[in-house]
Amino acid sequence: MFTGIVREVGEIEAARRSAGVTALQINAPATTPGLEIGDSVAVNGVCLTVTKLDGPVFRVDLSPETLRTTTAGGWRSGDRVHLEPSLRASDSLGGHFVLGHVDDVGRVNRVKRLGGARQVTLTATPGVLAQLLPKGSISVDGVSLTLDSGPFGRSFTVTLIPQTLRETRFASLKPGDVVNLEVDVLAKAARSAADAAPPAGLKLQDILSRGWRR
Repeated sequence: MFTGIVREVGEIEAARRSAGVTALQINAPATTPGLEIGDSVAVNGVCLTVTKLDGPVFRVDLSPETLRTTTAGGWRSGDRVHLEPSLRASDSLGGHFVLGHVDDVGRVNRVKRLGGARQVTLTATPGVLAQLLPKGSISVDGVSLTLDSGPFGRSFTVTLIPQTLRETRFASLKPGDVVNLEVDVLAKAARSAADAAPPAGLKLQDILSRGWRR
């Protein structure tokens, strides 16, 4: 589990494919000293397992499913990526609960300057948009961001403050860029509970017809 607070922007040194698995070597001098083999690290919001350590460089392996369902299939040597080690019980929760399980890939539609800040509009699938809450949270490439007001018809907007622009690679975001999206797990739970709620006017016979017994 993570919080969506980026600890370092690392750089992919190499990406090699062998036996159906893609191995990434990531240079991260501020992150690697605290890692052990088997630890989880969020890389652009994707939860990956550390398989090797070599000085300031750590290695993670990507499965074909990860390559298919995230932006990882487009990662190349020289790319900069957001990094966050997994949350420890003693850590502060500065963002929101992030699992590192990407729901879908979104696309940047527009970037608007607001003084030193930037408002970014992103398109997403209906399944993602249906679970968003105005002023709620969303993870974009592993960064915990606050949603602007809805409604969320075909897109949503987030505002990047100067601090976020300094500490992430979002200063270079431009229309057409693709990003990993993860909906707030608490919003998902609330939506699931609402969908499962019995309809108004439910009668005993309706309950029995669904397999329940007295």
